[in-house]
Amino acid sequence: MNCANNRPFVIFIIAAALLSLGAKPQPDSRTEIVNLRYYTHPAFTRIVLDIGKLREYTSGELQQPGRIYLDVLQAKLNPILDGQSYPVKTDYLSQIVVFQKTPTTARVVVDVDFLKVKSYRAYHLFDPFRIVIDIYPRQASDAPGTKAQPVRPPDPLPSGYSMARQLGLGVRTIVLDPGHGGRDPGCIGKSGLEEKVITLDVALALKKMLVEKGGLNVILTRESDITVPLETLPVIANQKRADLFVSIHVNAHRDRKREGVETFFLNFSPDPAVVELAARENATSSKNIGQMKDIILKIAQNSKIDESRNLAERIQKNLLQSLAVSNPKIKDLGVRGAPFYVLVGSEMPSVLVEISHLSNPGEEARLKTTRYRELAVQGIYNGIMEYVRSLGKG
Repeated sequence: MNCANNRPFVIFIIAAALLSLGAKPQPDSRTEIVNLRYYTHPAFTRIVLDIGKLREYTSGELQQPGRIYLDVLQAKLNPILDGQSYPVKTDYLSQIVVFQKTPTTARVVVDVDFLKVKSYRAYHLFDPFRIVIDIYPRQASDAPGTKAQPVRPPDPLPSGYSMARQLGLGVRTIVLDPGHGGRDPGCIGKSGLEEKVITLDVALALKKMLVEKGGLNVILTRESDITVPLETLPVIANQKRADLFVSIHVNAHRDRKREGVETFFLNFSPDPAVVELAARENATSSKNIGQMKDIILKIAQNSKIDESRNLAERIQKNLLQSLAVSNPKIKDLGVRGAPFYVLVGSEMPSVLVEISHLSNPGEEARLKTTRYRELAVQGIYNGIMEYVRSLGKG
């Protein structure tokens, strides 16, 4: 064999290898998908794939087994999301699975029973770009050929459409906080009735109603008579990635004739009565004066004021209507901002509800009854669900 004749070929191979080592990697043109969310309501189930950048997509179905699928082109799934399965508790939809179908195509598969599905549609929305699948169940009263009703858009707030409403966000998880507990009894009525007992009873019943009737995920900051540090409460809500935080309390006042219902959202207040109430509710905080600047800054930078105020207004209105069944002369003390520490630092719309006064003899007597507490639960539930519907999600 003549080795000299092969020398140019060897040099070519070495040069090609050196060029490949020095070549710059091509930029990844795929967009990373990091979030899939879904909401199940009596009228439909909505699945949203957050993408952020405009991408082509295709959708289709398989009859055996029943599946609706969505393929997003030039997209990659975050490793945390890839292969995830989301069980869904409806009689027409069992689970949602998302996985990387090919290196450049991400796929979402929805397992459905087409005998119980009336219709579905896949479409996209902008700012930011996201793809939506709406699935409508077949109702017993559906006639052949009936078209699905369009989804109602969210209601604007008085200040316009908040960022939550612009992004089409909804509510799935709620953290309820039964005020006080353990070594902190809260206010105490003349008969010895303690606030912490009432708030826990109301919160447990409200959780049951929100789960069973509202189809929501509900977490309590306490489910027994234990002490939970005040500054820990918003941390719990943040860690659970709650969509709403509702703290339940019973009021007290030096004037035993004062009565009624009031609801608060996080803000400053010049009202002496509100300032006094905030001082009493914040008394168990372990924070020091040196931390005042940071606390005030958090209140001033609270970006959920408009949504919190709207939630508070809806709870206040419905709570009054419900309690009026037992007390037609129930007083509306209004909705106001207040610097309650239990609301400081929460990353979601948050409110504090004072359902009545233990310091008032008439309201203390009512608070002792199961019926009055049930009416309070129903009122808060109605307010929360009205807020959820205002987002266009139920």
